[in-house]
Amino acid sequence: MAPTASFTRTCSDFEPAGFILPDLVSDCHYPLRLNPHCYPVSRASEQWLLNGARLVEPRISKFMGLHAGELTAACYPDADAFHLRVCSDFMNWLFNMDDWLDEFDVDSTWGMRECCISAFRDPIHFRTAKLGGKMCKSYFSRFRKTGGPGCTERLIHTVDLFFIAVAKQAEDRAKGRIPDLESYITMRRDTSGCKPCFALIEYAARIDLPDNVMSHPVIIAMEEATNDLVTWSNDIFSYNVEQSRRDTHNMIVVLMCTQGLSLQGAVDYLGQLCTGTVQRFEDNRAILPSWGEELDKQVAIYVEGLQNWIVGSLHWSFDSTRYFGKDGCIVKRDRVIKLLPKRPL
Repeated sequence: MAPTASFTRTCSDFEPAGFILPDLVSDCHYPLRLNPHCYPVSRASEQWLLNGARLVEPRISKFMGLHAGELTAACYPDADAFHLRVCSDFMNWLFNMDDWLDEFDVDSTWGMRECCISAFRDPIHFRTAKLGGKMCKSYFSRFRKTGGPGCTERLIHTVDLFFIAVAKQAEDRAKGRIPDLESYITMRRDTSGCKPCFALIEYAARIDLPDNVMSHPVIIAMEEATNDLVTWSNDIFSYNVEQSRRDTHNMIVVLMCTQGLSLQGAVDYLGQLCTGTVQRFEDNRAILPSWGEELDKQVAIYVEGLQNWIVGSLHWSFDSTRYFGKDGCIVKRDRVIKLLPKRPL
């Protein structure tokens, strides 16, 4: 039975004081597993990021509450310590980069993109003063020791897509534009950073799937279903923090503006879409083609990795302080969100 809440109105009759989260965690029946190397690797990776990004308070406290290492351990539960550490460093870098880019204009975003992609292309000889690029050199020089050629190129290409999409987001933010739903969904699949994280599934498992497998429509459909679940649920979980800072790059905002939905109506609608992504994932799993016994085993590992991302991201969203502060356990249980006040203009 859905929880009820008697929210008072603030400012006007059209501005609610809160909303109810859809019960996405209970609807997800995939097993949640945690890598046995989680805690020592997570703590070492956190220190790496703190040193590399030169964070100071209050960013240090905010970062330490992120618990990206725990998300990494849930998404790559079978990786050995070396590969988990590279994945964890990437994840910490990605979250920190996302926070930095929120404050960048379009030109600065393009400059960071050029720096980081150059670091990927030549992590040994490329020189840069940018902290983001230096961290790229650090984790990617370790990545390429065991990353296969296909996996490596996929990581570089998808990180590039991330920067391109974030630059478009920065342009929209500067001009106060809210994209239509179809454009937003396409852009969000890249701004999420999920695509390079999917390349890390291959890396962590020491496999390198051929291009004809990775470009198959069923594999692409499963990746998109996973990406959509992770990103759309994230838009629900992050909405409160984002609305407080007047950020409009969120699917709830798009739905309210383009579909004329109320806040709760948009949240409920998006929750239904999230449930549909899991069904889409399973429908495509049922029609996976065969590429032969050996490749089929590797594909099964990759598909399980996508599944780990679905369940791992849902649970981690409440364990991290990024979205619900220290109230994650309570919010996970009660699903009641009280809107934060908006920052002054």
